[in-house]
Amino acid sequence: MKKIYHLKSCSTNVRILKELNLEAVELQNIKEQNIDEATLDFLKEKVGSYEALFSKKAMKYRSLGLNKMNLTEKDYKKYILEEYTFLKRPYMINGDEVFIGNAKSVVEAAKESFNS
Repeated sequence: MKKIYHLKSCSTNVRILKELNLEAVELQNIKEQNIDEATLDFLKEKVGSYEALFSKKAMKYRSLGLNKMNLTEKDYKKYILEEYTFLKRPYMINGDEVFIGNAKSVVEAAKESFNS
């Protein structure tokens, strides 16, 4: 499976998509359709925790006071499923390979995977 979950209104996500070969890749705008639980669990198995998938840069993280709480793995999962902004993006799946976020090293690895 080749699938990229992205935010269509994010200029960083748009730039990254332009750098990838999107032939035979399914795109999903997470604002219109958030991640489902099965996919989130798959990603968690690949990266080791829900916290690793959680974006603490999301504006709602501070506005809801989550930065002052001791969140558990269960909490991270719950918030990601409830609100798309809490998931690091883009997250890209190419078979068994998973690339999450927009760090330069992540984008370069995704380019290598998707463009080969």
